[in-house]
Order: sequence, then structure tokens, then C-alpha cells
Amino acid sequence: MPSLRANVVGVVFCAALLGCSGDSADYGLGPACAGGLEAGYRELNQAEADGLSGSVKWSKAASLLAAAKVQEQFGEYQNCVIKVREARAFLREIG
Repeated sequence: MPSLRANVVGVVFCAALLGCSGDSADYGLGPACAGGLEAGYRELNQAEADGLSGSVKWSKAASLLAAAKVQEQFGEYQNCVIKVREARAFLREIG
């Protein structure tokens, strides 16, 4: 019969493996997130240079890009990509 210590070690090991596995829905979206953020910030800066930074849509885009960056840092690439798409849509509307 396994000891309590062996059971605890087994549970900790399994939890560690699950924690490292990531969200399967995010698989392969890291580069899309990073590329979208780069393009989004480039477009945001261009809109600012064009004098459009006072618009509500520019502010919404800036907020979405900031939130997407946080999602990227936590490995939530699917949510990052969604926010980047929304932000870039706002920027296209004002451009």
C-alpha cells in the first residue's frame, strides 16, 4: 500500500504537469497574438500621429491593445487575438 507521502508527491507531480500544459485552445496562437499586437500598436501610433488620438474609437483601441498585451503575458493567446482584432477594427474605422 502506497504511503501518504507517495500519494502527495504523485498529486503534486500531476498538478504541475497540468499547470504546464496550457490551454489547448491557445495552441499555436502565440505568434498571431504577438504579430497582431505589433501591427496594432503601429496602427495606433500612426492614428495618433494623424491627430486622431482624441477619438473615442482610438481610446477603445488603445485599451483593447493594452488588455491584449496582458493576455499575452499570461499565455491567453486566444483572448489576445480576439482583443487585437477588435482594436484593429476600431482603428480601421477612424483611419
